[in-house]
Amino acid sequence: MDARTVGAVAALTGVSVRTLHHYDHIGLVVPSIRTSAGYRGYTDADIERLHLVLVYRSVGLPLEEVRALLDGDADVLERLQHQHRLLLEQADRLQHTIKAVEELMSAHRSGIQLTAEEQIEIFGTEAFGDEYAAEAEERWGGTEEWRQSQQRTAQMTKQDWIDFKAQNDALLAALASAKRDGVEPGSATANELAARHRANIERFYDCSDDMHRCLGDMYVEDERFGNFYNDAEPGLAQWVRGIIDASIER
Repeated sequence: MDARTVGAVAALTGVSVRTLHHYDHIGLVVPSIRTSAGYRGYTDADIERLHLVLVYRSVGLPLEEVRALLDGDADVLERLQHQHRLLLEQADRLQHTIKAVEELMSAHRSGIQLTAEEQIEIFGTEAFGDEYAAEAEERWGGTEEWRQSQQRTAQMTKQDWIDFKAQNDALLAALASAKRDGVEPGSATANELAARHRANIERFYDCSDDMHRCLGDMYVEDERFGNFYNDAEPGLAQWVRGIIDASIER
């Protein structure tokens, strides 16, 4: 079969062109063929490797670990057997999540609002942290901040997550209230809130001035992150970026 272009592979597999380029760039899934027109082409074997990558990613393995597994000495059957075991483990976790949702449904039918502690008891702390994990790893996977985040979150207990959520909710409420009250970026109150925001981030990784600015920009430029703030108070993402910038420039 003729080699497929990156666009054709994206259409076939549902993997974005951007992600395919990233996998090529880091040597994870590299097109084997160069066409007469100079384009890179994917063979059936390349696409099989891509599917192996996708299975490993679906069970939460970081890209470096995926590469080590695929480039190791094991043959294809051994890799598939390994993936089969991982998928069975994932199925167990999914079954746990289904049971948790059923418990939540039962509570709602009975008119009961579960507390945050009760919700974490039935859901655990690992099920819902991966919405943007692949993209985050693509952006920052090779950075010291990413390494610190992976290390620190792995050590967090259920109570740590409960405490973090409570503090994060309190910070969001304080930011929204300050904006509504007309607090100006650069003021003592705004600088204190910016410091609290940085401290919140530093639960996960060391937040330098440049990183803090980068996060502020991301809140404004990426609506998915901005909505976290703007849903609490219209225009809050822009205001948070303003207090971050002003606190650094003082």
